[in-house]
Amino acid sequence: MIHRTLVRALLASAALAVSVLLAGCNSDQISLANNAKANQPVPPKLVAAMAEKDMDLQSPILIRLFKQEAELEVWKRTRSGDFALLKTYPICRWSGDLGPKIREGDRQAPEGFYSINPSQMNPQSAYYLSFNTGYPNAFDRSLGRTGSELMVHGDCSSRGCYAMTDEQIAEIYALGRESFFGGQKAFQFQAYPFRMTAANMAKHRNNPNMPFWKMIKVGNDHFEVTKREPKVDFCEKKYVFDATRPPNATRDPVFDASAKCPAYVIPDEIASAVREKEQRDDTEMARLIAKGTPVARMNTGIDGGMNKIFASKIPEGATGLSDGGDSQSLQSLALSRAPGTIPGTVNPPKPNLAPEQSEPVVATTSATSSTRVATAGASEGVFSSFARKVGNGATADASQATAARPSAPAQPKPKVADAKPQSVVRVAPKHEAKHETKQAAKPALKPSVTDTAAAAPAPAASASTQLAGSAPVVQSSSFDNRFSAMK
Repeated sequence: MIHRTLVRALLASAALAVSVLLAGCNSDQISLANNAKANQPVPPKLVAAMAEKDMDLQSPILIRLFKQEAELEVWKRTRSGDFALLKTYPICRWSGDLGPKIREGDRQAPEGFYSINPSQMNPQSAYYLSFNTGYPNAFDRSLGRTGSELMVHGDCSSRGCYAMTDEQIAEIYALGRESFFGGQKAFQFQAYPFRMTAANMAKHRNNPNMPFWKMIKVGNDHFEVTKREPKVDFCEKKYVFDATRPPNATRDPVFDASAKCPAYVIPDEIASAVREKEQRDDTEMARLIAKGTPVARMNTGIDGGMNKIFASKIPEGATGLSDGGDSQSLQSLALSRAPGTIPGTVNPPKPNLAPEQSEPVVATTSATSSTRVATAGASEGVFSSFARKVGNGATADASQATAARPSAPAQPKPKVADAKPQSVVRVAPKHEAKHETKQAAKPALKPSVTDTAAAAPAPAASASTQLAGSAPVVQSSSFDNRFSAMK
């Protein structure tokens, strides 16, 4: 079974390359056919894991991401029709605070439900490989939220994105590519502040983002109880999940994020299962609050977080707003295997020095960190001909309206000594032009995470050869021509 799957994958890749090369003398086609990064096969160990879990190589995928835990999950549909967890990837770096993105330049990584179609895949990313999350979606735009080019990409550097190692994004990109080859028009991307458990909801009960988090938790619960991708709609500036037409209706309801909700129903089997889960969670949350569960600390000026496996590999590394541990636990991870190459320019979040809040405090205003302006590169049109072929277009343009977001004064940062050991890496923020191209090309091909031997942190790179930031820069070429020969 595994052997046949591997052979089929290799034959499909070879056929694709040959078909593009035979399409003519178009240099763009030839260069993309030879794009080693974008054409890396799914690692054999991951293909073997699919076979064990009754999954096909080209079956649909779904991605879930959790900031506080700094983890990204890839789920894949089994032959039974349900989704099952294929692999969990630690996130190397994310920026901002727990909470949704509000406006361009706030350094926030988005939260919510997004749809990733082939046109959002970027094989020419300045950060190895990437895909666009699709922020802002219709819900975001209905609230006047702004922002653009929010990516999941490699290079472990974030200014509003979710950054993985190059080896990790190579695997994730390959899984998405194969799902499109198998006929999936778009895969769902669910981004959460934390795992939506009763314990986490109790800890963050006074966070001003709690109404939004409770709303997207409904979508999480739909997925949890059905193990099927929830259908997502928007109306009255809110999310609606798994809506269908009423029994006597003659056509499906039409949703508009800013308009009144149409008549709709949620299937009884889903609604009852979600209701039971919510009741259990609410009961457990009330028990934990009554027990005296401390309220989680609000943002104290820390910019994002990173998974502790990466923090343990970096001098003076810290997990920031992600779940970490004491220094001993990070030291114990220092000898473990790093899931990919960690660039020498990685700038970890600074440690949280504020005392933990032990008593509930009712929040009356939104508390956020002071913002720093981040710039982004432009990216669109990638994979677009394939998207049109399967019936999808590119992501909608972002709304130009802006929403005001109150900000708390920045906390004083610890003073850094002028003299640093040679091994300690500190990278000052770089202000890049919107369409600036990364100067130092990374190696075209990275070993997969699954098959890579234990990797040590990469040596520090010069600031002139490494471009900090989160938004990939896209070349004028795209995967359009790559699929033109297949039409």
